[in-house]
Amino acid sequence: MAQTVLPLWPTGAIPLAKSGTTLTEKSITEGGILRISDVTTPTLTVYLPTATSSVAPKTAVMICPGGGYSILASGHEGTEIAKWFTDRGITAFVLKYRLPDDRTQTLPREVPLTDAMQGLRLIRQQAGKYGIDPNRIGVMGFSAGGHLASTLSTHYDKGPKADELAKPDFAILLYPVITFGEKAHGGSRDKLLGADKADPALLNFYSNEKQVSAKTPRTFLVHAMDDKGVPVDNSILYYQACVNNNVPAEMHLYPTGGHGFALRTKPGESVSGWPAACENWLKSFLK
Repeated sequence: MAQTVLPLWPTGAIPLAKSGTTLTEKSITEGGILRISDVTTPTLTVYLPTATSSVAPKTAVMICPGGGYSILASGHEGTEIAKWFTDRGITAFVLKYRLPDDRTQTLPREVPLTDAMQGLRLIRQQAGKYGIDPNRIGVMGFSAGGHLASTLSTHYDKGPKADELAKPDFAILLYPVITFGEKAHGGSRDKLLGADKADPALLNFYSNEKQVSAKTPRTFLVHAMDDKGVPVDNSILYYQACVNNNVPAEMHLYPTGGHGFALRTKPGESVSGWPAACENWLKSFLK
């Protein structure tokens, strides 16, 4: 199904990468879950539409798989999701981003966002090539990938690397890690911030419910209330921040579903309705 794999940094050195590293990327499938780790060369894999879109013509979505900032679950939270979009006429790009690693990076906590910003920027720059409207490019993230997607949505305009070309036009967040406060997913927080995981300023900066502004893109959120991995409060906090800042947002909470379901829901469970709800949400503003 994949047509093209694009290097994220096609010319020059990869930002924040240490020279002379010999780490080898690993890809393992266990229990039906593909786990990619030790990424040193980030990429975008392009999935072209297989149908004419009645949902959102000339639209693209960059997909950020989850994995606690330790691995990338790039099968069920990447390739399978890409197919769902292409079946609806939407171009999909699966982001293989670098995970924080002080063995290979000079400032690990900034690496995932650096890659995500470049991914969105590349898609926008090559929109004409893929028949995409440059104002119809969204981001989607799962779990820690949801933290990355929400960080992109709220930090694209912060600091010396701010870039409007990297702003998503909409965001889809499934069981996302949002906060590094009381309801944090400790594993994602500790992996991203490393030795600085107790720094109050960094905890605040990467608690994305505190970074929402009127410029944050419209957002669709999905979470199961029995999620034992990432508390449902994460989605609720982000949704409330969107409401407080007049950002259009839609949130779907389901009583059961656990964590990490993506499209692999059980028949008869109410959470299995999230894809149809997402499709309707896309139709509502991408006509």
